[in-house]
Amino acid sequence: MTDAAELRTRTQRLLAEHPPATTAREEFLRARFDAGLAWVHYPVGLGGLDAPRSLQAVVDAELAAAGAPDNDPRRIGIGLGMAAPTLLAYGSDEVKQRFLKPLWVGEEVWCQLFSEPGAGSDLAALATRAVRDGDTWVVNGQKVWTSSAHVARWAILIARSDPDLPKHRGITYFVCDMTDPGVEVRPLRQITGEAEFNEVFLTDVRIPDAHRLGEAGDGWRVAQTTLMNERVSIGGARIPREGGMIGPVAKTWRERPDLRTHDLHRRLLDLWVDSEVARLTGERLRQQLVAGQPGPEGSAMKLGFARLNQAISGLEVELLGDEGLLYGDWTMRRPELVDFTGRDAGYRYLRSKGNSIEGGTTEVLLNIVAERVLGLPPEPRNDKDVAWKDLAR
Repeated sequence: MTDAAELRTRTQRLLAEHPPATTAREEFLRARFDAGLAWVHYPVGLGGLDAPRSLQAVVDAELAAAGAPDNDPRRIGIGLGMAAPTLLAYGSDEVKQRFLKPLWVGEEVWCQLFSEPGAGSDLAALATRAVRDGDTWVVNGQKVWTSSAHVARWAILIARSDPDLPKHRGITYFVCDMTDPGVEVRPLRQITGEAEFNEVFLTDVRIPDAHRLGEAGDGWRVAQTTLMNERVSIGGARIPREGGMIGPVAKTWRERPDLRTHDLHRRLLDLWVDSEVARLTGERLRQQLVAGQPGPEGSAMKLGFARLNQAISGLEVELLGDEGLLYGDWTMRRPELVDFTGRDAGYRYLRSKGNSIEGGTTEVLLNIVAERVLGLPPEPRNDKDVAWKDLAR
């Protein structure tokens, strides 16, 4: 069993053989992956050492103290948080060997082709079709709200492979090449003025059967691994005290006594406490992950993340008064990541509105928590056993 002492020794050896000050960033990251120090709980040969997940903090602390580069996790968050766990759970040995290393190093960005114009909250109603043609699948359809599609090299994709089955059972999960000539990415300009999201059109896109994850028709089960990890990655990120959205508001409060009122003080204290509770709950969730796969608790964390972000950003705009009505820059951009804390209050207020939609709408997540965490009776679902082709659309 690998322990903390052995991991420190391995990390020090990595630093000695590849000094961060004189080693190119990607070269260092590749060496870290090969040493099994990328994600220590992954298998040997795939960036890990089959070590307890909790020991990753030992490696990260040693590397941070030495000034070693990281893999810019915010830029490649979809790959790290959603694609990698799914590839590990359902990919063939060849798929894991091909994709996990460049994914972790950040050489290849990933996106997620799940939501569609008619299948957002009801994702299982998706209509994008995948038809088998020998050793390949031909995919046609449209996806929407796709983060990072404009910079992605690969995508995780779910498509309907059998319309004669009920909607949850006729879906297959694939790895899609975003450079295929049949893939068209169009920007979606948001309320912030930016086009962080995209719509993606798929026309006769050919995907080799070797890039199928899980069995044909079993894509919904595979997708649950992705979705559970997505909610954890959105709502359960590790942050320091006063990290995240509460930090800029607390900073403004301390530096601008002229803006203070008794009512705003009371509301800020309430939200500060809620933020700290959410932070500590996230720590507990990560400790639970050490023992197994993420469960529905990630949905509760994502719910809290959306509610808090919207309440805090609203308070910040109100605290700033007339200044809160200003918006710094409406320039049309296609950013690679979302930067909540590096922008102004107006951006935070507008962008946080999307938090209750992305990664699962609040309404859907409330159902998940009610049914799977609290054990309440499920809502009636009359379409559960009806063939997808016979559903009203």
